[in-house]
Amino acid sequence: MATIIQAKHRGNNDRHQRWARLERADLLARYGELHAQKVSQRQAAKVLDVPRSTLQAWRAYHDRLDACPAVVAFFQSVPGLAFLHQLVMALHLVCVEIGAWGIRLVCLFLQLTGLNRFVGASYGTQHRVNRHIEEAIVAYRQEDSTRLAHEMPPKEMTMTLDETFTGGLCLVGMDPESNYIVLEHTAPARDQDTWHALMAPALAGLNCKVIQATSDEAPGLLAYVAHHLGAHHSPDLFHVQHELSKAVAVPMAAKQRAADKAMITAEERLQQAQEQAQRGHAVPQRRGPGRPPKATSCLEQVQQEVATARQEHQRLAEQREQVTQSIRAIGHAYHFVDLERGVRRNGKLIAGDIHTHIDTIRTIAHQEHLSETCLERVAKAERVVPKMQATMEFVSGYVRQQVRQLDLAPPASYAMHAQLIPSYYLERVASPRLVTQGEPLRALAERLRTPLFESGGALGALSPMEQNQLKHKAKTLAEVFQRSSSNVEGRNGYLSLRNHQLRGLDHPRKRVCLTAVHNFFLTRPDGTTAAERFFGQKPRSMFTAILGAVEIPPPPLSPPRRALG
Repeated sequence: MATIIQAKHRGNNDRHQRWARLERADLLARYGELHAQKVSQRQAAKVLDVPRSTLQAWRAYHDRLDACPAVVAFFQSVPGLAFLHQLVMALHLVCVEIGAWGIRLVCLFLQLTGLNRFVGASYGTQHRVNRHIEEAIVAYRQEDSTRLAHEMPPKEMTMTLDETFTGGLCLVGMDPESNYIVLEHTAPARDQDTWHALMAPALAGLNCKVIQATSDEAPGLLAYVAHHLGAHHSPDLFHVQHELSKAVAVPMAAKQRAADKAMITAEERLQQAQEQAQRGHAVPQRRGPGRPPKATSCLEQVQQEVATARQEHQRLAEQREQVTQSIRAIGHAYHFVDLERGVRRNGKLIAGDIHTHIDTIRTIAHQEHLSETCLERVAKAERVVPKMQATMEFVSGYVRQQVRQLDLAPPASYAMHAQLIPSYYLERVASPRLVTQGEPLRALAERLRTPLFESGGALGALSPMEQNQLKHKAKTLAEVFQRSSSNVEGRNGYLSLRNHQLRGLDHPRKRVCLTAVHNFFLTRPDGTTAAERFFGQKPRSMFTAILGAVEIPPPPLSPPRRALG
């Protein structure tokens, strides 16, 4: 009895079998060939091992498609379905996962192009497709991250750390050199223990050691770097400049706006007084008893008020400009290499220059009688300067240690310190600038580096392979000095935009997909992904992995007979 029930159940399954789209297209093409050879439908069904009713349904579905016969023939063929599969997958990956599209816009695109005749364009169908794509991205990220980590060469790295509050509290850690996201995970808090609980698993499978971390002065981050990473903490230059800007530049801007308003008011009063004086001279009137009018003295008083208002406005503008230039000068001073001369800088001299600029800002704050809160902000920014000096000393010591391990002769080691490493640092500073602004830095870098490899140069006697190795090492050492966590701040801004567009990033799969796309799909102008730069090897193609993991979207149950519009 059980055998009969199983056989009946198996027959029902065979009767209701859902054919794969590629298999169906192949069988339909073979049926067309048999039909052209005058083979009956019943005999063709036996040859193809397909129920005759199934062949009839396929043929009827094909005939109901309201489109050009050549288009129908293409999209019902195996190559056409493969192209349709690739097109829909690319549409979801590029427009939904990377861009700002929603699934309903994908449905609209399929309708406007007429592709809804060949692939289901309802929201439910495309939502399932998108879910399968995201699941494939999550699986791809896990598999390729594990594989690349096993083959990763040893690496000493800097981490940039920060937290964002888009879609809930999220802790973010990135490698500034490759821009690879090591950690991007929601968290209940941002204290040192939470940082360690999330960062330890992320770093566990990587063949790397964190020697330095760059972030703001958040207590939890400072404690995590000191107690758990055991690394040097490098302060973020932006937060120092931002603190000074809030302390002095913002109040000065408010005072300048008030002076500007007072100047405009005085000029309007002057214009009114001049018009009244002109009317008084143009129409002479008979004076009655009493003292003569004091129009002349009033006009002179208003003119004096205008002159005073203009002087105050000009003075505040000059003071504000001096504050702005001093804040910019701090950023110009805090560099591993002098940008004008191309020579390495000393930490004490850098700290002295920064203190000088902060003293200038503090003097202006006192002159303008700014509040105690403003002065406290200036003092808060100044307390970071010793950490900036310590960072410069840490980088110099690390570079000396690494060059010493190369066991170079004195001329070559001196050239590494004095010319080769500074030249790559100058190129690094020039890269994010406009072409016209970065050209002097690139020219100075070329003047420092080119003589080293010429005949008679300090590195000219080395073989081409040894020269390339020194160039790579010098470029790596030029990246050690990190004064900004701007890549994490930029990532936080991107997450904020996606959080707004998606009305929340609460679903963990979506956040993981955004991380995977950043690491394994987006490329720089040189064609490399963040994962390739971080692991030192090329990952598999994410798009190819998606094509292999996600099936071709199903056709519409009832193909539309008329195009939209």
